[in-house]
Amino acid sequence: MKLARRRFLHLAAGAAALPAVLREARAQAYPARPVRIVVGFAAGGGADIAARLIGQWLSDRLDQSFVVENRPGAGSNIGTETVLNAPPDGYTLLLATLSNAVNATLYEKLSFRFTRDITPIAGIIRVPHVILANPSLPAKTVLEFIDYAKVHPGKINMASGGNGSSGHMAGELLSVMAGVKMAHIPYRGQGPAFSDLLGGQVQVLFATTPGTTDYIRTGKLRALAVTSMSRAEVLPELPTVGNFVPGYEASQWYGVGAPKNIPVEIVEKLNKEINAALVDPRMKARFADLGGTVLPGSPTDFGKLIGEETEKWAKVVKLAGLKAD
Repeated sequence: MKLARRRFLHLAAGAAALPAVLREARAQAYPARPVRIVVGFAAGGGADIAARLIGQWLSDRLDQSFVVENRPGAGSNIGTETVLNAPPDGYTLLLATLSNAVNATLYEKLSFRFTRDITPIAGIIRVPHVILANPSLPAKTVLEFIDYAKVHPGKINMASGGNGSSGHMAGELLSVMAGVKMAHIPYRGQGPAFSDLLGGQVQVLFATTPGTTDYIRTGKLRALAVTSMSRAEVLPELPTVGNFVPGYEASQWYGVGAPKNIPVEIVEKLNKEINAALVDPRMKARFADLGGTVLPGSPTDFGKLIGEETEKWAKVVKLAGLKAD
C-alpha cells in the first residue's frame, strides 16, 4: 500500500513538472525555422533600417534567418494587423513604432486594440526629431518661431512624412503646447517632404535626425532645436524644444512585439538577445548612426512605454482634432 502511494506521488510530481520541462525544451528549440519581422512601412526608412539591424543580430545569435517583410499602408495598420492575426508561435514579429500608439486614437475603426492584442518583447531605440526651417522663414530660434506662428496663424506650411507620422505628431504637440496653428502638408514619406522644404514650398519639417546634418551645416536648411528631452548626440549644438516649452518631448521609437499569447519563454529569449544587442559596442554605433539612443529593459518596461505613449498621443489627437483622412 505504501509502495503504491509512493509510486503515485512520484508520478504526480513528474506530471506536475512536465509543463516546465516542455516549456524549456520549446525555448531551446526556438527558432527552428525562419522568423519574419513585419515592418508597416516601405523599405529604406528608419523603421526598416532598425528592423534589419536587429534582424541580422538575431540571425547571427540564434543561427536562424530573421527576414524583414515590408507591409506598408494605412499608417502601418496593415502590417500591424498581419502580425496580430498570425499564430502566436514566435515566428511572426512586429517592428512596433510610435505610429502604433498614435493610430489607437487617430483611426476610429480598427479591427484590433494594440495595447490589448500585442505582446511587448523589447524596446530598441528612441530617435529625436530636429525642427528644420527653410531659410526664407525669418525665425532663428524656437521662441521666434512661436512668435511668428502666432502673428501668422495657419500661414506656416508644416510638412510631414504622412498623417499621424512621428514628425507630424511632434509638430502637433508643439502647436497644442505653444498655442499656435500651422497648416499640415502630408507627404508619402520624409524624402518628398525634404524636397519641398528645400524648394521653399513648405517652411518647416520635424525630421528624424539621420541625413539632416549636411543640410544644416551647409546652410541649406536652418535647425531650430531637437524634440528629445535632452540634447542629441548627433546635433549637440542644438537646444531642445523643452528649453523653451517646458515639458515638451517627442521622439520616434522602435521595438519588437508579437501576437498575444506567445509563449513566455520565447518572449524572454528574444528579450535577452535584443538587450544583448543594445550593449554591444558595434551595434550601439550602428544605432547612433540613426540618431538613436538605446531602450534596454524587460518586456514589461516596453509595455509600459507603449501604454504611456498611447495615452500621451491620444490627448494630442483629440486636442488637435486630428483625423486619419
